Amino acid sequence: MTLTVPTTYKALTEETAIALAKTVHTFDPAAQLTCREIGDGNLNYVFQIEDPNTGNRLIIKQALPYAKIIGESWPLTLKRATIEANVLRKHGEFVPSLVPVVYATDEELAITVMEDLSHLEIAREGLINGKNFPRLSQDIGEYLALTLFHTSDYGLHPFEKKRLAAEFSNPELCKITEDLIFTDPFFDLDTNDYEPQLQTEAEAIWSDRKLQLEVAKLKKSFLTESEALLHGDLHTGSIFASQTETKVIDPEFGFYGPIGFDVGLFLANLIFQSITREGENRQVIVEDIGKTWNVFAYSFAELWKKQSVESFKETDGYLEYVLGKVLTDAAGFAGCELIRRTIGLAHVKDLDSIEDTENRIISKKQTLKTGRALILQRQEIASIEDILQILEEARI
Repeated sequence: MTLTVPTTYKALTEETAIALAKTVHTFDPAAQLTCREIGDGNLNYVFQIEDPNTGNRLIIKQALPYAKIIGESWPLTLKRATIEANVLRKHGEFVPSLVPVVYATDEELAITVMEDLSHLEIAREGLINGKNFPRLSQDIGEYLALTLFHTSDYGLHPFEKKRLAAEFSNPELCKITEDLIFTDPFFDLDTNDYEPQLQTEAEAIWSDRKLQLEVAKLKKSFLTESEALLHGDLHTGSIFASQTETKVIDPEFGFYGPIGFDVGLFLANLIFQSITREGENRQVIVEDIGKTWNVFAYSFAELWKKQSVESFKETDGYLEYVLGKVLTDAAGFAGCELIRRTIGLAHVKDLDSIEDTENRIISKKQTLKTGRALILQRQEIASIEDILQILEEARI
């Protein structure tokens, strides 16, 4: 559904968000709706509209024409709202239970009206508070396998795949990724942000020519390998979860890129937890890392065997080659994510919320060590166990 609203962009207020919600016809016209802005991200407003009498809710998300983290000096395209809604719809064709329902959109106002998920918890917040989500690794493994296979050349006619790749061209937000993940953290730039206690480690990264070469290769892969329709920003802050349910949100960075990128970003965000936890709580996360990959690889292989349109699908060793490349790429992309979230512009609460300074610095040093190892050793990785071994060897 497309909303019938004025076509000149204007930021919503709580009052105008309520008026807009009524045009979607999910509420009683006489209902006295309430609204609150609940967005805590860097790029958007998020309004929760509710009928207090029935508990009926929905979400209106509006893209801002600039990055909240910086301000109006960093303009952003409003097209990302349409990209996000269309990725949710496309991915929803394959994993309807793992993404929110999109009710309506308006491209000019950069608005998406969607299912409210407030009965769930942002996975990152829960994990930081010591919770575990039994469905998370299973569900995300399946989400990755189904969305990435079905939007790739392995699952689509090449004409349709190329049409989708053009539809989901997202150069402005890809440029943010190119800069913040693959470039800025590896050079001495003012945009980087880190504690003085990490100065030695940061300078070691900036002067490591071998590391920079490998990151350049990973950046080239990100720029040139249009393998599947990615979420593009798949971290634990982009996932709602409970003990029985998982929902992936916020794919505004979606585009056609290397399959290993989505896999690697999610694994990296589990790795943050493996670094900050101890004992049995840490072991749960380590098992989640392994399970995510194993579920993905098994589900992808089953889809390959039963639904692949690839002419060489029966060729001995080809499926193994494809999955091996995904794992190698994922390790490298995970390494870049670990480093950029430690000394780059945008951090993660998993690390920054550690109140004890000494423990926080120790965790961040381990994160940098792990990231570097994953990037440099990725070509030697043959299984998820090899990645888990790297995590153990990097512990301080």
